[in-house]
Amino acid sequence: MTPPLILDIDGTLTRPQGRGLDPHVFDPLREWDAPVVLATGKATPFPVALCHFIGLPERVIAENGGVTVTEDKLTISGSRDGAEAVARGYEDAGYDLGWDGLDTINRWRETELAVAPEQPLDPLEAIATEHDLQVVDTGYAYHVTDTERSKGRALEGIAADLEIELDECVAIGDSENDVSTFERVGRSFAVANADDAARAAADEVLDGAHADGTLAVLARVG
Repeated sequence: MTPPLILDIDGTLTRPQGRGLDPHVFDPLREWDAPVVLATGKATPFPVALCHFIGLPERVIAENGGVTVTEDKLTISGSRDGAEAVARGYEDAGYDLGWDGLDTINRWRETELAVAPEQPLDPLEAIATEHDLQVVDTGYAYHVTDTERSKGRALEGIAADLEIELDECVAIGDSENDVSTFERVGRSFAVANADDAARAAADEVLDGAHADGTLAVLARVG
C-alpha cells in the first residue's frame, strides 16, 4: 500500500546550495497515490503555492507547526507577538533580522519570525529565553517560536483531519525541526545533507543528498 508522505521542503526537495526546487520531484509527488503533506518552516503562502504548482491538494504544515492547511481548513496556533518582542530586543541590542531589501521571509508569518543564519545566534537565543520562546535552527534560518510548537505536534492534528494513521506515514527531512515529525511517523528518512539532530532521529540516513535522496525513497516505498 502506498504510504502517506510528510515532506520537508528546504534541503529535502531542493537542489544543493539552495539553488531552488528540483523539478524531478514534481511528477512523482503529483502521481502519489496517498496524501502528501508539505511540512516546512516557511510562511504559509510558499508551500500552498508549491502545492498549486505541483498539482497537489493543499495539505500543509507551515511555520514549524504554527499554521496548518487542508483543503477546507486553516488553523493558526498562537500569534507572533512574542517573536516580534524578541525581534525588537534583538534590534535594540544592535542586530537586525538580516534579510536584505523587502523582507518576504517574514511578511506573511502568523506565529513566528525568522532571522538570517548569518546573524549572531547567542544573543538571539538569550533574548528568546527571556520571553519564554525558543530558537530553532533549520539551516536556512533561525526561527523564533513557541517552545511547545513543532511540526510533529501539528502533524497529529492534520493526520486526524485527513483520517490517516501516523504509523503508516513516511517522513523525509534534513533538519532539527523535522525531529518531532520523525518521532511520530512509522518510517523516517534523513537525506545525506541532514544535520546531526535529524540524522540521529531518523530510522535511516540516506546515501543521496537533497532531492536525490528523497527521490530514492519515493522509488522504494511508492
